[in-house]
Amino acid sequence: MALWVCTRKGLFELDSDGDVVAAHFLGIPVTAVCDTPHGTLAALRHGHYGPKIHLRGPDGWQELTAPSLPREDVPEGEKGRSVDQVWTLECDGDGIIWAGTLPAALFRSDDGGATWALCEALDGREERAEWFGGGFDMPGVHSIIAGQHGAGSLLLGISCGGVWTSADGGGSWELVGEGQEATYMPPDRQSDLNIQDPHRLAVCTGAPQRVWMQHHCGVFRSDDAGRSWTRLHPPPTAFGFAVAAHPRDPDTAWLVPAESDENRIPHDGKVIVVRTTDGGATWTVLKDGLPQEHAYDLCFRHALDVDATGDRLAFGSTTGNLWITADGGDTWRAASHHLPPIYAVRYQDTDA
Repeated sequence: MALWVCTRKGLFELDSDGDVVAAHFLGIPVTAVCDTPHGTLAALRHGHYGPKIHLRGPDGWQELTAPSLPREDVPEGEKGRSVDQVWTLECDGDGIIWAGTLPAALFRSDDGGATWALCEALDGREERAEWFGGGFDMPGVHSIIAGQHGAGSLLLGISCGGVWTSADGGGSWELVGEGQEATYMPPDRQSDLNIQDPHRLAVCTGAPQRVWMQHHCGVFRSDDAGRSWTRLHPPPTAFGFAVAAHPRDPDTAWLVPAESDENRIPHDGKVIVVRTTDGGATWTVLKDGLPQEHAYDLCFRHALDVDATGDRLAFGSTTGNLWITADGGDTWRAASHHLPPIYAVRYQDTDA
């Protein structure tokens, strides 16, 4: 296995020991990476020049067409909507690639990322008029669980637009997620599904009815593929961005907590990971090898990942620190203190 690390200044490739073996796109923000049957896809954010997609095949990296929003019928003098960045990339078991973007849109590619089609059924939902930014100034699709709940199934997390599911490859959609609570809204709207801010969704691939959520207002567990949620109470806080689910054990998951929405730093200046092995009934604080004094690292929503064994995990921070473990989080080791701010980490097949 290799570990990809997406940062504000490039994409870094690490070996199984956590050593950097290659750097790609140095100086350019890399927002997402994904293994596909065609090779590895990377999403770049060029700012003024817009988002770019690159595929690494046998002959190296090749630029492909990036997802774009229709711009027809835009009044003269107006820019219209455009893709700011590709926030997440996922490939399902049939080789279909899905891209979630800012602003909130879902794209599908059936040809390895060469071309992209906007999911018009989601884009045309009247509910999207109420979606709003959570962290960014615009709503975004950040979590895509594809093909885990049957052929053509999709489960999306949108900040701030709630949890959406499709059973027909994006042809039709249903807003789901009873049990969430948005305490940033007036009391009469806190349970409104369309304005929820799920920070990250993670599924247990071996038992896909079990889905974990780090929400803006807490941590939740679903036992019915995201249709309903139960609030959990991890220590020391329930705020954070990242969650990882064990690939086979539905009762095991990991979080990297932060102090609060108002103070996006580790609690008491101590970097920790918390783990449950009983479905969220109890939690263990994991800190061996992590800084426990004057540490102010924040872990973004895509910056925590677990490999296919369930033993190796990695997480990175906005300060450019990267930690890895080979024993499920019992002990951690700093792989680097000197990377650019880390947007995402992902374990990948080195044969991709």
